[in-house]
Amino acid sequence: MLKKLKVFTIFIAITFLLSASSSANAASCEDSCENKSDADKLSCLNDIRAACEAKLKEVEGQKTTLNSTISYLNGKINITQAQINQTQAEIAQLQKGIDSLSGKIGILNLSLDKLTQLLISRIVATYKSDTIDPLYLLFTSDGFADFLSRYKYLRVTQQHDRKIIFELEQARTNYDQQKDVKEEKQEQVLGLQTELVSQKTTLNSQKQSKQQLLTITQNDERRFQKLLAAVQAEYEAIQSILAGGGSETQIGEVYEGEKIASVIVGNSCNSSGTHLHFSVTENNNVKNPFGSLKSVDHENCSGPGPSCNPGDPFNPSGNWNWPLNPKITLNQGFGSTWAVKNTWVGQYYSSHNGIDIIGSSLDTKAVKAGTLYRGSYTGSTGCTLRYVKVEHKDSNIETYYLHVNYIK
Repeated sequence: MLKKLKVFTIFIAITFLLSASSSANAASCEDSCENKSDADKLSCLNDIRAACEAKLKEVEGQKTTLNSTISYLNGKINITQAQINQTQAEIAQLQKGIDSLSGKIGILNLSLDKLTQLLISRIVATYKSDTIDPLYLLFTSDGFADFLSRYKYLRVTQQHDRKIIFELEQARTNYDQQKDVKEEKQEQVLGLQTELVSQKTTLNSQKQSKQQLLTITQNDERRFQKLLAAVQAEYEAIQSILAGGGSETQIGEVYEGEKIASVIVGNSCNSSGTHLHFSVTENNNVKNPFGSLKSVDHENCSGPGPSCNPGDPFNPSGNWNWPLNPKITLNQGFGSTWAVKNTWVGQYYSSHNGIDIIGSSLDTKAVKAGTLYRGSYTGSTGCTLRYVKVEHKDSNIETYYLHVNYIK
C-alpha cells in the first residue's frame, strides 16, 4: 500500500511540474514576438491573439460594472491590435518572398537571354554546316579519318544544339512559374493590406468608443449603472413588444404611405434621443428591414462619433417606401452592428432587432397597407414605451414603429 502511495505521489508531482511548465510557456496577451525568428513569429502572434480572446471571455463572465466594461473594451482593443500585428507580419513575410522571387526571376531572365543568343548563333552555324555537301567534306578532308572526324563533329554540335533548345525551354517554364508565384503573392499582399486598413479603422473606433464611455460617465460608477439600466430597459421593452408582450388596441385600416404616428423629440422612455426604431417580423420572426425597403437618399452615421461615420451596411434591396421622409439618417443598422462589435453595449446584447433612423420630418408612415394597432409597454423601470404596429394585408408580415407619439 505504501509503495502504491509513493508511486501516486510521484505521478502527481510530475503532472504538477508538467502543468507548471506548460503554464510558464503559454502565451499571454501582453507578450511580444519581436525577438522571434521569421519562421516562429506568425505562430507566436497567433498564440498571443488566442490568449487575448481567452482573456476577453473571462471578462465577459464578470458582473457588469464600469471597470469590467472598460476591461471588456480593452480586451476588444487588444484582440484587434493582435490581428494588426499578425497581418503586418504576414505582409512582411510575403514581401520577403516576393523580393526573393524577383531576384530569381532576374537571374532566370539573364539566363534566358544568354541561352537565346547562344541558340541563335548555333542555329546559324548548324545551318551553314548542314548546307555543305558531304562529297565536298569528303574531297576537302585529309583522308577518310579526317572526313569521319569532321562528320562526327557536325553531328555532336547538332546534339548540343538540341540540348540548348531543351535547356531554354526548361528555363522559360521555370521563369513563367516563378512569375506566377510572384503575382499570386502580390495579390495576397494587396488583400492583406486592405484587411490591415480595415483593422486599423476598427482599432481607432474601439479606442474612440472607450473614450466616449469614459466621457459620458465621467468615470463614475453610478452614472454608468444608470446608463446600463436604460439600455437594459430598452432592450427588454423591444424584445417584449416583438414577442407580443405589449398592450395593443386595434385602430383600423390604413393605406400605404398614410401618417400613423409622430417621432418623439428628444429623450423619452427607453430612448436617449430623437429616432424611430423600425422592426419587421414575418411569422413572428425578426427580419432585416433592408431586405424590404427601397434605395433612398441617406446618410450613414452608424459608426464611431461624434461626427457622422459609417459603421453598418446600408444596403436596401426591396420595394417598400421608408417610414420616414428622406433624407434618412441611419444611427444603427440591423443584426451584429458596429455598436455591438465595438462598444460596451456588445457586452449586454449581441444583435439589434431593427434599425434606428431619423428622417427629414417627424411624420411616421405605414410602409404598406394593413391594420393599425396602437401599443405600449411598461417595463421594470416603470416608464411606458409607446409604439404603433401595422399588420400587412394578405401576408404574415408586421411592422413596428417605436418611440412615437400617437396622432389624433
